[in-house]
Amino acid sequence: MPTPSPLRLFVGLAGALALLFSAACQKPVEPVPLAGIIVVQGADQSGQVGRALPTPIILRAVDSTGNGVEGRTITLVLGSGGGSVTPTAGETGATGEISAVWTLGPTATTQTLMATAPGVDPIAVQAVGIVPSQVVIVQGNNQSARVGTALPTQVVVRVLGAGNIPLVGINVALQVTAGGGSFTPATALTNTSGEVTVRWTMGTVAGANTASVQVSTLDPVTISATATP
Repeated sequence: MPTPSPLRLFVGLAGALALLFSAACQKPVEPVPLAGIIVVQGADQSGQVGRALPTPIILRAVDSTGNGVEGRTITLVLGSGGGSVTPTAGETGATGEISAVWTLGPTATTQTLMATAPGVDPIAVQAVGIVPSQVVIVQGNNQSARVGTALPTQVVVRVLGAGNIPLVGINVALQVTAGGGSFTPATALTNTSGEVTVRWTMGTVAGANTASVQVSTLDPVTISATATP
């Protein structure tokens, strides 16, 4: 029986190695196991209730070495406090991260957002909702004007939350309680400075005029003016 030439042996060996390499390449790659989810940005913020937090929430899916894992779905579910989150789920990018905007619920001071992914424990992201806590009469109290005319200086009301933070979009209602007269407008939403500006017109009878300023569930604030003959 003739002995195979070295060239034929080499060709045969190369072919066998190529088949082994091809088989190895076709073997499915096991996905990297997730070890957990971490909060990269946006935890423990404070923000006005009913509005989006100032900083987006960034979450990262990580492996056992702490490296981000791409292509995993993180689902976001509101916990306590209500509100909304956009998006409610996302697939992690090259850094293993997703980003979301969290709009707080309308009343709660303590609010939570849960982040989950298959195979790992959920984590909670906390936020503090800032609610109206104080009504300040910035200007216009204790003025006088002739009966049936508007006060010379408009009334400015400011609504603040904890830490003297001005609150935006809060409804302020003003109601005359004595002396007649009227406000223009009688209700308004606070601007970016947390303020509303209204004109107070005196009643038709000389004497004391009073009104109440009502914000949310806070106690009404009384303001006064005098109508002169």
